[in-house]
Amino acid sequence: MADAREVGAKFVEAFNAHDEERIRQLNAENATIEAPGDMRVEGREPTTQYAMAWLRAFPDARLTVHNELVDGDWVVQQFTFEGTHEDTLSSPNGDIPATHNRLQGRAVQLFKVEGDTVTETHLYFDQVQVMTQLGLMPEPATA
Repeated sequence: MADAREVGAKFVEAFNAHDEERIRQLNAENATIEAPGDMRVEGREPTTQYAMAWLRAFPDARLTVHNELVDGDWVVQQFTFEGTHEDTLSSPNGDIPATHNRLQGRAVQLFKVEGDTVTETHLYFDQVQVMTQLGLMPEPATA
């Protein structure tokens, strides 16, 4: 049985490899994910498809973990998501057609690990930052 840090690292590795089957294997049958936009999905396939929606929309997507904390079954990762928006991104508020803009966004994810799989994911990122970088919102005014 892997420890929580190992499972967290394997998930990031699978995401960066765009390995749908490995992501699926790392998600527990009863996995849940909560993310911005009041998004919550349950089950291995829906949680896998949430990750795949980002990977399809950003075919060069990559996560870079900057800080990580582990406490028992929990892993917290502070990371940067980078990629170019080349296909439609499905979101809780509707589909976002490709903008061909580069996204470099900061985020935090918390994984709860049981055995060799992730049972809970809590993802936090700045939606305004994402929408601004994709060119869907005006740049914020400077003081």
